[in-house]
Amino acid sequence: MAFSPRHVLGAAFACALFLTFPALPAYAHDTLKSSSPAKNAQVSSVEKIELEYTASVKFPFVVLHDEAGKEVSLGKPRLAGPKVFAEIAQPLTPGSYVIAWRVVSSDGHPIEGEIPFRVKGSASPSPSGEGSTAGSASSAPTGPATGAAEPSQAAGERTVAAAGIPGWIWGGLAVLVVLGAFVLLRTSRRGSDREDVNAD
Repeated sequence: MAFSPRHVLGAAFACALFLTFPALPAYAHDTLKSSSPAKNAQVSSVEKIELEYTASVKFPFVVLHDEAGKEVSLGKPRLAGPKVFAEIAQPLTPGSYVIAWRVVSSDGHPIEGEIPFRVKGSASPSPSGEGSTAGSASSAPTGPATGAAEPSQAAGERTVAAAGIPGWIWGGLAVLVVLGAFVLLRTSRRGSDREDVNAD
């Protein structure tokens, strides 16, 4: 059976594709194999970020942002073969976070990515000490409140004193009453004397 040049070229091209494609992954860039915390994970707490790649990487760069976009303080990233570690400087409050990383692959090409996760819990925790302090402050009378009552009491006393009539006014009224009575008495006597004269 004879093969035409066309068939020979087609078979050669198919063999070349078969031999070429399996070899392509060997020249691909390194990738992130796993992470702690994992992508979209919900965790109770995080003290350290751990990134593992498919091969050894160089020049790691790791940052952490909260849901407001504010950067969270991290320790300097450390390399251990294909792994990168970064210590978190302080405990994370509940909320959403994003890890942004960048490394140089073993073939010399930079690769990067992001890992979102969430810390479970109340978004705005309130220490119990503050609540008890606030409760006691609202229930117990304070110095300024007691002091505020004293000026009002003094003001009331001043009002009562102002409303009272001084003694000299009472004395003057008494004199006027006596004079009025005296005038009325004399007037009445003069009236009676005149009547007596007219009768005579």
